[in-house]
Amino acid sequence: MATPIERIRNFSIVAHIDHGKSTLADRLLELTGTVALREMKEQTLDTMDIERERGITIKAVAVRMNYRASDGQDYELNLIDTPGHVDFSYEVSRSLAACEGALLLVDAAQGVEAQTLANAYKAIEANLEIIPVINKIDLPSADIESAKRQIEDIIGLDAEGAILTSAKEGRGAREVLEAVVHRIPSPRGNRNAPLRALIFDAIYNSYRGVIVFVRVVDGAMRAGSKVLMMSMNQKYEVDELGVLTPGLTPGDSLEAGEVGYVICNIKTLQSIKIGDTITDAQNPAKTPLPGYKDVQPVVFCGMYPAVATDFEELRDALERLQLNDSAFVFQADSSDALGLGFRLGFLGLLHMEIVQERLEREFNLTLVSTMPNVAYHIIKVSGEEFIIENASKMPPPGEIEVIEEPYIEADILCPTEYLSAVIELCKKKRGIHVRVDYIDSKRCMAVYQMPLAEIVLDFYDRLKTLTRGYGSLEYRIIGYRPGELVKLDLLLNGEPVDALSSIVHRDRAVMLGRRLASRLRKAIPRQQFEVAIQAAIGSRIIVRETIKPLRKNVTAKCYGGDITRKRKLLEKQKEGKRRMKQIGLVEVPQEAFMALLRVDEDD
Repeated sequence: MATPIERIRNFSIVAHIDHGKSTLADRLLELTGTVALREMKEQTLDTMDIERERGITIKAVAVRMNYRASDGQDYELNLIDTPGHVDFSYEVSRSLAACEGALLLVDAAQGVEAQTLANAYKAIEANLEIIPVINKIDLPSADIESAKRQIEDIIGLDAEGAILTSAKEGRGAREVLEAVVHRIPSPRGNRNAPLRALIFDAIYNSYRGVIVFVRVVDGAMRAGSKVLMMSMNQKYEVDELGVLTPGLTPGDSLEAGEVGYVICNIKTLQSIKIGDTITDAQNPAKTPLPGYKDVQPVVFCGMYPAVATDFEELRDALERLQLNDSAFVFQADSSDALGLGFRLGFLGLLHMEIVQERLEREFNLTLVSTMPNVAYHIIKVSGEEFIIENASKMPPPGEIEVIEEPYIEADILCPTEYLSAVIELCKKKRGIHVRVDYIDSKRCMAVYQMPLAEIVLDFYDRLKTLTRGYGSLEYRIIGYRPGELVKLDLLLNGEPVDALSSIVHRDRAVMLGRRLASRLRKAIPRQQFEVAIQAAIGSRIIVRETIKPLRKNVTAKCYGGDITRKRKLLEKQKEGKRRMKQIGLVEVPQEAFMALLRVDEDD
């Protein structure tokens, strides 16, 4: 028997990274008896190895809990645990679309951080009921009054009814559940209307095909019924459906207001679209649900299989992974140096790292990735306009009228004592000062506009270092602006390596070229011939480094005499050549391709 819609609550937990979302989720699962105590572990909903190792949530996960409230009624609570890192904000917005309310978690010691603010605004935009929760009240440095004041001053929410919790100790967990029941509205949906269900996630199973996660908005879905995917216009029969507890638990039906999974024997990954609406094939709904905005990647890089024959395996792996993480995009690409591969677009550098690591772990691939870069808008002298995501596609300097680069507006929250270090960092990154807001006597928010290219590599790490871990960053794209940009080429023995090309600001080109050439000299092993590493802007060489040859001229001392003596010396020398894995004429290890990532301002 389905739970009456007025006793269903769909909610999300949103917060800055490491403020205790997954730990609070553990306490709620424990308190409602959803997961047996013997099966409990820290961050139960973080199922991927990579999440547990890094201690961060990457994927939003849904789970159903049954709870008997203080009014004696039984409630069905659907929790969607979300990531906190800026690179996974797309997962957050998808989760919020399936909810009516959100718990906004704030660390009592650290207060409101940049991502707390960003996620709170996302929840406000989605018209959700927001319940402030102040967590980690057991810490000696906890300042509850300051946290409440920040919630009111920075976010603009009334913090009078904020719930005080210690997710680690389990304090306040019951009050959280009571607040969910009494303060979050029940879903608005009509169970007698034609079926409309929103697809908010999906995974691929080798035996069962695509498993789709849905939030039913109107009507009901039953096992054995025929359904239609509205945007794809494909019909399927529901083989199995059920709820997530957090494993797959089969049931007879999913009704309006409920969250669950559907298996329809969908064999191909192209047949499914995240954000699509499922409706009844016999009695379809007239209009689909709004779905999701298309994601706009901001960081791009090339990924190539280390073994050329793995190209098809890489394509298959990318298609499967995109089903589970629709925030990255890819298209086939080729490189003179690395052969066939793909050009991928991501929401940030951490997102790129995670995707590469998941491809290598989950699909047993060995990949070579090129330097990350952003997309540039180019206006040619002829008036033609286009966007390039790859430096090797840049036209010759004489044909270019203007190059525009993407700019962001960054909100940087940090303790006041570190403000001067943050301002200095932003200046180095070509930042334009907008304002500084003082939250209280200890914390402030610096707002800067700066090129996206300056922050995608090491900005976040440097910010954390300069502020002893207390600084936090949130940014949004604000459009393209013209810049003094040039293409920096790297040549090995006179041959440009397209995978090592980059677009940089003219003022930094010589410094960057020198540092990159120096890094490459250390990264590339010595060959059996001299290797010249050159950095060039157009046809002008600006830097040169030389790798001395591994061999010497062993026949130099043979002045005539028996030819067999020379042959013996040359044969001996040949042995070393078997070690060479050549790209063009020079062996280039993957470390060389990633060398730009580690080029510091202060090298």
